[in-house]
Amino acid sequence: MKKLMSIMLAVLLVGVPVFAGGSSDQGSGGSKKDVVVVFIPKISGNAFFEVANEGAQKLAKQVGFTVKYDGSPDAAVANQVNIINNAIQQGADAISISTVDAAGVDQALKAARKAGIAVMTWDSDSNPDARQLMTSQGTPDILGKMLIDMGVASLKERGKNPDSDVIKYCWHYSQATVTDQNSWRVAGEAYIRQKYPKWVNVAPDNYYSNQDAERAITVGEAVLSAHKDIDLIICNDSTALPGQCQAAQNKGLTMKDVTITGFCTPSGMTAYLDAGILERWGLWDCGVQGALGCYFAAYLAAGNTIKAGDTINVPGIGDVKTVPNSDLVAGAETAPENNGVVLLPERVVFTKDNVKDYNF
Repeated sequence: MKKLMSIMLAVLLVGVPVFAGGSSDQGSGGSKKDVVVVFIPKISGNAFFEVANEGAQKLAKQVGFTVKYDGSPDAAVANQVNIINNAIQQGADAISISTVDAAGVDQALKAARKAGIAVMTWDSDSNPDARQLMTSQGTPDILGKMLIDMGVASLKERGKNPDSDVIKYCWHYSQATVTDQNSWRVAGEAYIRQKYPKWVNVAPDNYYSNQDAERAITVGEAVLSAHKDIDLIICNDSTALPGQCQAAQNKGLTMKDVTITGFCTPSGMTAYLDAGILERWGLWDCGVQGALGCYFAAYLAAGNTIKAGDTINVPGIGDVKTVPNSDLVAGAETAPENNGVVLLPERVVFTKDNVKDYNF
């Protein structure tokens, strides 16, 4: 499990031709040189996306393609559309994007594909027909269950009985238009209804902080002021989680008073772990996710072919599996080739016992 980004990318195969590696399931392809991938985060300056860029740059340098990291400090769909349009005008070979709003970037991504640009999403998907592949951290069921299970473990550690107690909870994340975070919430709610029917969502309309660090604190304080007896706050967003923890700390609350959990980098949460504000949270190696998001964008741009069900060997990372779009979105169709979802190999729950094993 201790697959630190620095270790994983240090063992890349030196001297192997670009995209020459593979498995028995892997399609053949071209060997296009100097592939340029425009790598678009939801927001720049956020630890999650900066680490993803570091992973992408390391892999690109060693495998042999170029990553142009192009983001905005504001999580606004208009900014992403402008970046996509600029990529088209500048003749980029590929785009890999974590979308702020799937519908909002739909036409721009389709225009990019029409212009012959390979289109990949990562972290937060577009509409499946607007891109070719998606690098996903996991299916909604996997991640929704993970969020709830982390909360349950922490509730038990402070004396609650999640099976029989009326647990009051809510969700705090970026915004309603973010595809991935919404899908995790929907899956998490279904899991709660099935396994913990006594729980009560005290804010069914959710709390949103638009991936703004200061706003996340303000919204976090509003949650705690409006629901003084809340048991669990689920932050399925790497800006909302530290903001919610800071809000709790500002109000003099600890993990003994309220359970807070969610997704964020280890480095982004260690201070709150040490201060006793929370005891567990999760994520995946976002450096590996960024690397895969750009690798497969370049892989497609180089003329390779992938089909759902293929297993692709990525230098320094290992085998990754491709699955149909329906694994992410029920009923979604998958084209016969160069369309589907690349699943990240693993996810991690961080606690005081393992957090020092990770360096991102």
